[in-house]
Amino acid sequence: MNLNKLIFFSIMTASTLITMSANNWLGMWMGMEINLMSFIPIIHMKKNKKASQGCMMYFLSQSIGSIVLLFSITMNKFIMYNIMEDFSQMMMTISLMIKMAGAPFHMWLPEMMTCLDWKNCFLLMTWQKLAPLTILSFNINNMMSINILLSAMIGAIGGLNQTSMRKIMAYSSINHLSWMMMMMMMEKTWYIYMLIYSSIMMMMLLLLNKKNIYFLNQITSYKLEMMEKITIMTLMMSMGGMPPFMGFIPKWMVMQNMINSQLWMIMLIMVTMSLITLFYYIRMFFPMLMIYNTKIKWTKTQLNNNMMITAIFSMNLMLPLILMLPMF
Repeated sequence: MNLNKLIFFSIMTASTLITMSANNWLGMWMGMEINLMSFIPIIHMKKNKKASQGCMMYFLSQSIGSIVLLFSITMNKFIMYNIMEDFSQMMMTISLMIKMAGAPFHMWLPEMMTCLDWKNCFLLMTWQKLAPLTILSFNINNMMSINILLSAMIGAIGGLNQTSMRKIMAYSSINHLSWMMMMMMMEKTWYIYMLIYSSIMMMMLLLLNKKNIYFLNQITSYKLEMMEKITIMTLMMSMGGMPPFMGFIPKWMVMQNMINSQLWMIMLIMVTMSLITLFYYIRMFFPMLMIYNTKIKWTKTQLNNNMMITAIFSMNLMLPLILMLPMF
């Protein structure tokens, strides 16, 4: 590994941990600033025009978020009335939404993701959201419900008309963010959703990176083996939250909490939007399954050559096993 890359990765990891373990707002803000300045060189490792554009977009959006966050933190020090306290909380929520690309401040994420490779896209959609989500969990307020609904709707509808896989993944990430925030409002167990979502996303992007797939038409043009096709299908279904795949577990937890809290209307909207995301996942793998360009038999050699594919496929079918655990 490149020494520069190792240094910036270490700083990026440490800065997120600083934010998560800080005991005051300024400490959290400082951690996020270090995180921003360490992620930009990681994006720019490719040294091309797209990477430079991505760096600029990320820097501008994150800087705006940081300025608003710092403004809300300093306002907290001089609060005298309840109205000002509500305004300060609202400003803090807005700043964190800009940083996480939560709707309606999501516009920079799909555009920026088209400038990155799959490894950086993975970091942007998972690790880079940990610090803002941690701060948001300390600042839960009623305004979040509007962001949750908007993120669910924009994440679902925005991905319908896209042909770029990176844009589809960006809109999918916005939709999943709404489920994480809802879990945060119900219970403090949003990190379970984040962990499962990150593991599914990692498996998905490993496959796409291996095959160098960046657009929808590339899926059908590659001569994929049957096991690879089935694995991509299970991953897509898992990301959409379809049982019996692993991605259904966190959505089930959120729905159970919403039923207990009697939030029927919000649950109905979120589940409907989740079905729309499932529609564009199906649209991605359906033509690939229909085109006959490979062997049907899963031979012994084929499985041995694809140990990674077999492992990913097995991991996505862990839900029945997890459901059986309480019986023992």
